[in-house]
Amino acid sequence: MSTLSIMTGTEDDFFARGRKLAKNADKGRSIEKRRIISFEDLADVVKLVTEARIALFRTVKEKPGSITDIAIRLHRDRSAVKRDLDELARFGLVTISETVLPGHGRMKEVRAAAASFRLQADIA
Repeated sequence: MSTLSIMTGTEDDFFARGRKLAKNADKGRSIEKRRIISFEDLADVVKLVTEARIALFRTVKEKPGSITDIAIRLHRDRSAVKRDLDELARFGLVTISETVLPGHGRMKEVRAAAASFRLQADIA
């Protein structure tokens, strides 16, 4: 697992990172494997990274499992955990995959997509 960076930045910042990667590739340099989620507005970062979602990410990282199992461990309502997990999955912080349980149907298993995530915000 790698580290995921969540940051604020402009469209220009995004394209500058892309140009830097392209230059390194053209020169035959190895390209650092990084995952970055960039938001233009700090308010959007704050909506994604709430106290409850940080606790949820830590719980999933500690021990992957089903949505129900995770909700029980956190002492939270399953539907609220599901909503938060869907949002974390939408931005790539967790993965949700369906697993077949022999003779028992299916289960959605949740795993952390990174060992950690780093927050970086520039407030102007």
